[in-house]
Amino acid sequence: MDCHRKRGCGRLHHSAYSRANQHPLGQGRGSLATLQVQRLSIAFADRQLLNDISFTLSERARTALVGANGSGKSTLLQIIAGLVSADIYECAHPKEMRISYLPQSDIVLEDGTAFEQVELAYNRFLPLVDEQHSIEERLATGELSDYLLQRLHEIQETLLDEGYHDRKTEIAIILKGLGFHDDDLHRPCGEFSGGWQMRIALAKVLAEKPHLLLLDEPTNYLDIEARYWLRNYLRVYPESVMIVSHDRSFLDETVNEVFELFHGQLKRYKGTYSQYEEQRELEIQSLIHAYEQQQEEIKKQKEFIERFRAKASKARQVQGRIKQLEKLEIIEIPEHLRNLSFSFPPAPHSGKQVLKIENLTKRYGSLTVFEGFDSIITKGERIAVVGKNGTGKSTLLRILAGIDTDYQGSLTVGSGVRIGYFAQDAKQALDDSNTVLDELASVASTADIPRLRTYLGSFLFSGDDVFKRVGILSGGERSRLALLKTLMHPVNLLILDEPTNHLDIAAKKALLQAIREYDGTLIFVSHDAYVIQEAATSILYLTEENPPELFPGDWSYFSYRLEQKEAIPVEAAKEEKKPARSYREERQKHNRLVSLRRQAEESLLTLDVIETELQEVQRLMSQPENYSVEEKILKLVKEEERLRKNLADEEAAWLMLEEERMKLEEELYE
Repeated sequence: MDCHRKRGCGRLHHSAYSRANQHPLGQGRGSLATLQVQRLSIAFADRQLLNDISFTLSERARTALVGANGSGKSTLLQIIAGLVSADIYECAHPKEMRISYLPQSDIVLEDGTAFEQVELAYNRFLPLVDEQHSIEERLATGELSDYLLQRLHEIQETLLDEGYHDRKTEIAIILKGLGFHDDDLHRPCGEFSGGWQMRIALAKVLAEKPHLLLLDEPTNYLDIEARYWLRNYLRVYPESVMIVSHDRSFLDETVNEVFELFHGQLKRYKGTYSQYEEQRELEIQSLIHAYEQQQEEIKKQKEFIERFRAKASKARQVQGRIKQLEKLEIIEIPEHLRNLSFSFPPAPHSGKQVLKIENLTKRYGSLTVFEGFDSIITKGERIAVVGKNGTGKSTLLRILAGIDTDYQGSLTVGSGVRIGYFAQDAKQALDDSNTVLDELASVASTADIPRLRTYLGSFLFSGDDVFKRVGILSGGERSRLALLKTLMHPVNLLILDEPTNHLDIAAKKALLQAIREYDGTLIFVSHDAYVIQEAATSILYLTEENPPELFPGDWSYFSYRLEQKEAIPVEAAKEEKKPARSYREERQKHNRLVSLRRQAEESLLTLDVIETELQEVQRLMSQPENYSVEEKILKLVKEEERLRKNLADEEAAWLMLEEERMKLEEELYE
């Protein structure tokens, strides 16, 4: 085991990083990869960021690292990766253990193509390849020995086991899974935007196949398809992973333990992120109770001090209580778990039809973004617009908001509809000379003025942050402020482009709660599956080949269909026969079958209820006291018609469920 202590401050290099031995022989997938960290401490100026923390990452760990912004999550990953030196740090791990790290931003790739950049992940095998060639040349000249033959066999087995000869296929699978097309693989890295360069960096650390994979916000630049692919990839990844992410759904589906950083201390919770939240909620309730009691006691002590400060006879007691307050360890609630709240202004009245879209077509020169799109959006709908990057999601939102008028087809805005639009570049419209509080006050109603600081707190502007000048805010802070300004306007159609991009999990929860209570119509783009699941009533799916397709409701079914498309490929059998399904595919089909059976049973129960109600109505219709009175019989006839229609609709729904169930059973049990 390697054991070492680090002291002093190191320099952070903003690039994907791999700590790997140059000679990989013997470092196969079966090697143990346990990391033990002890007494890790680091301070910046007078702030103790991490304070004497210890933990163990076991073999094949699936760990989420959580905590408030600024709690030290990225710093901890960088220390483990060897990019930053801690003041005190002891760790132990197998000598051959390789660690790769992906930062959350600021990677700039200039050299080579996307494919060549990812292929650098295999450079650790070059010494072995050179040695293999040297041995082969020696053998070709007649220099035969058992050692050379044995050594050649070892090298060949290692390169085969580690997939070196299949690297081109593996690289293509990873890049395509992350959203790259065939034409992109051999484009120079410098031609890609910053977000796509981050995807290349992610592909490279995945291709390195380290024993410990450290990912800092890996989904920040991924569309929903790429997130599904990455989630499935990590599920079957054979080594350890530690992830920092604000994507709750992604964490729930990839981790089985959570490390929480709070006030420089690290605490482990077993289970998914949602299970961590449940455990933490119980602790927080106890903490809140203790906090309230402590605040009440502090209040009493301060009142006593103020009341008797000037009395000489009480001077001793006053000084004693002052010292007690000074020594008191103040209870604090973790910022990332505080219950934040926000509410939209009431939506002005509008007609039932909000937008009517007819034959909508958008082109940029010879490039067709989408064509022949028809839809009617009605009051109260919450539509999530999803699709791969480049399919026109933001373009469609700009058209619906009336910002982009260069299109073919027609767009009719309904009576009384007032639109609020948040774009990803909305932060550019802020007044740099204003304070954060003044900027928000410039759009607030008189009734909202007393609550502005509460609203800002929900969007992560707390304490003196509200008095910062807008001009010195970071990009993420500016984006949050621009979003909050948009949400302060009383509108009945909200069009939001990635509204949760710069919000932590607590702020997302506050926004989602506000959306649930919002009485207007919502159209939004998001790559966060949890946000879509919680906020959307229907899904508008954009692809490169077809017009946008609207899926009414049933996010789970849309998700199921998308999963089939983005599943990790399973290597086909060499012989000509139907390839076996993977365990994951089997589980997905069985889960769907269970769901279908449950839905079919519920449908049958509903049919029984409708039939019972119908029989009762028919019984009432046959009674003289009812059919002899025109008002009563007309009411019963209408009720019978309604129930017959409901019965027909429910029977049709049951038949569809049964057809899908039987088809799936044939696939599973043939």
